[in-house]
Amino acid sequence: MSATIEDHYNAYPYPERDPSDERKRLISGSPSNPLEIDHHLFGGKRDWSKSIKVLVAGGGSGDGLIQIAQLLTDAKRPYHITYIDLSTSTRKIAEERAKIRGLKNIKFVTGSLLDAANHGEFDYIDCCGVLHHLEDTQAGFTALSNALAPHGGLGFMVYAPYGRSGVYPLQEAFGAMTVHMAPEERLHFGQDIFKRVPENHPFKRNELVGDHKDGDAGFYDLLLHNQDRATSVKELAGYLSNAGLELSSFTQPALYNLKDFLPNGYDIPNNLSELDKMHIAEKLRGTLKTHVGYAHKIGQGEKIALSNHALIPHFIGADAKQAAQVILKTGMLQIHIDGQKIGLTMPPIAAKLLAAVDGNKNLGDISKSLGMDWIAFSSIWGQLSALLCGYGLLLYSDLHKDV
Repeated sequence: MSATIEDHYNAYPYPERDPSDERKRLISGSPSNPLEIDHHLFGGKRDWSKSIKVLVAGGGSGDGLIQIAQLLTDAKRPYHITYIDLSTSTRKIAEERAKIRGLKNIKFVTGSLLDAANHGEFDYIDCCGVLHHLEDTQAGFTALSNALAPHGGLGFMVYAPYGRSGVYPLQEAFGAMTVHMAPEERLHFGQDIFKRVPENHPFKRNELVGDHKDGDAGFYDLLLHNQDRATSVKELAGYLSNAGLELSSFTQPALYNLKDFLPNGYDIPNNLSELDKMHIAEKLRGTLKTHVGYAHKIGQGEKIALSNHALIPHFIGADAKQAAQVILKTGMLQIHIDGQKIGLTMPPIAAKLLAAVDGNKNLGDISKSLGMDWIAFSSIWGQLSALLCGYGLLLYSDLHKDV
């Protein structure tokens, strides 16, 4: 990143956070929830009794750092985290948040993620919302790949183009008129002009983006950023491949499923690769603001194997028993993604299986508790698992095993 980017984040640390809020809430999300890390990178069976070495690359004001450190601390799992960011102002906020929570084993570094390999090899690297702000995005992916330990993995978030419609014309217009302005002057100038932008401008009609309403830091980061590059699915795959990486999974892979858009009986042309299908689905959906997922070195990934009786499932975002009651009443589980309501239709038996998920019992235990033989159970469970995992609602992990 250029010095201009440093000035940006020193003036307006992002996301805007008050460290004192750590006393009353934990911000959580994707990537970098340990359950997700285990599910997408380690086949749901990482040995968490062994310390995990983590790099938070471009850690900003600390959301990803605080989440992973707090959840591993709560689970009584050993870890060592290195945090790197160019901005001293932003780093101070992250440090204060960690201090208030009493989190240990965190090394704070002011520097560039392009030097990641100089800090050692890491089992897991978090890079959320940073790679698209580099002058050379490919160099960022490559630098992080070079810092991965064997069989380690990367959790990433990069901006996607179609859900951010209207953002880039405004960025370009503001950028052209504020080249020589200091950050504070740019902010006031941009906010003043924004009031004059017509209400039917594509940006103001885009209900999916709202960071500009979340204070000065949000406005600056969204509309005054001078180094912001959205990435399509195909471009992302190219960056990964050139860095010796491959996609483990997006956190909500169902959103990239082309079949969901097609009429019954339509056969997808044989010449379309899996990447082509995801790329088309991204265009048809049109609402993806970001791509959030995990990647590993080519050939080193571990997939979830549902034949493994010892896998421990976790239902995410709600109480499994309450969700089961909703399914029994309505025959579906309704979720909300990017302003869209999606109904996941399920039979009554799915509710019975889901109600048995408590984050402690493994698949074998669940099968026995329901009085079902493994073959019958695995057939039904496989369908339920595929549906819920597709939307990030079910994860497999040994995080809390034998603690």
